[in-house]
Amino acid sequence: MAITSKLTVTPGKLDPFARSVLRELSKRVLVGIPADSMHPAEKSETPIGNSALGYRLETGDPEKNLPARPHLVPGIKSIREQIAARLKKAAEQAFLGDLDAPEKALNVIGLMGVSAVQEQITEGAFAPLTERTIKARIRRGRTGTKPLIDTGSYRRSFTYTITRGNIGG
Repeated sequence: MAITSKLTVTPGKLDPFARSVLRELSKRVLVGIPADSMHPAEKSETPIGNSALGYRLETGDPEKNLPARPHLVPGIKSIREQIAARLKKAAEQAFLGDLDAPEKALNVIGLMGVSAVQEQITEGAFAPLTERTIKARIRRGRTGTKPLIDTGSYRRSFTYTITRGNIGG
């Protein structure tokens, strides 16, 4: 799902400016949940990290009778064209000498990505909650029946980070 491009160069043959441009263009923005973000456990629940919870919610967990409720991937896909346009403009600006443009664009894209995922959580059409889950929420003093939104902690746990180089294989 990542938007990627490839440019092959021999860095030793580039002038310092070109090397700086390539270094800036090698940065990536990642939207998701930090591994140390914890979901607040209710009484008798085992604590779980928001990132692990997010994986379960995104892909489903048949052992727990939890249907897939994709929100991260569709949220990012919904802004794909805007991301591509911002990256293109930032690359053009970098080649014209504005080496801050790529990082500024990645920050904007990160904020856009977080917002798009949160909007998907709020507005997405998901498999409804089971009657059992709704009753459990009521017992805990909650009244909402919207999937993925109980305390709001999970929705607020999304953030972004900017890294250098390739992520994953």
